[in-house]
Amino acid sequence: MNGKMMLLFTVILAALLSFFSIFQVQQWERAILFEFGEIKRSDYSAGLHFKMPWIQSVKKFETRLLNLDQEPQRFMTSEKKEVIVDYFAKWLISDVEQFYRATNGGDITYANNLLAQRINSAIRDEFGHNTVQQVVAGDRNDLLSLVVSNTARLPEEMGINMVDVQIKAINLPDEVSSSVYDRMRAERTRVAKDYRARGSEAAERIQANADREREVILADAYRDAERIRGEGDARATEIYAASFGNNEEFYGLYRSLNAYRQSFNSGKDMMLLKPDSDFFKYFNDPDGRK
Repeated sequence: MNGKMMLLFTVILAALLSFFSIFQVQQWERAILFEFGEIKRSDYSAGLHFKMPWIQSVKKFETRLLNLDQEPQRFMTSEKKEVIVDYFAKWLISDVEQFYRATNGGDITYANNLLAQRINSAIRDEFGHNTVQQVVAGDRNDLLSLVVSNTARLPEEMGINMVDVQIKAINLPDEVSSSVYDRMRAERTRVAKDYRARGSEAAERIQANADREREVILADAYRDAERIRGEGDARATEIYAASFGNNEEFYGLYRSLNAYRQSFNSGKDMMLLKPDSDFFKYFNDPDGRK
């Protein structure tokens, strides 16, 4: 009976020693081994490891991405007006020993507060040199670059690597929104009026140039038409003169026929002339002799 009790006691003792001596590290974890409160080792890989029970202890840390997502913060612009910024950050632990020392024993909440202070300081410095309009409508990449630059020494100081910082929204307090939007609206209206004025000026200039070119074209066309008409009349006169010189009787007959056609082009025409007038000489004699 005593032998069985001793065996049972030995088994229980071995189980307890194993339970307090063996610890497991997952793939997404890093562990620090402490001996009487002092760090002894932190380079454990994933798997099972041993420690001295009651003398040594182990603390594990996440190495996956961690989130910093605080309540929206208020910041002051160069105009002494407030804006409300809502942002989030992604970070991870790069050095567990440094992280443990810098964050009050590896407190994630404490680390988030320290990280938020760094980010808020960078945003506050940037917004302090810009107006509300520049903050709301400006390029946010400059702001994010400044935040990244301001947190560049976090791996050495806190054992933290910043992975990403993004601004979700930049809003204005209710008391500021109306005045800012009114000023932005007035600015857009001024720009629109300036564009319209310049457009009207350009339209008038184009219209004036077009009218001037039209008058020049019409004058040139009238000049050319008159010149061509004069040349045609002169040529016709030469032809008539040449024809009259070749056959005077035919030219006289032709002239008389044209005169008859123009004089009697209506059924109501009436002329009072002597029958022996030169106008009717070809009626009296086909040869045109009286």
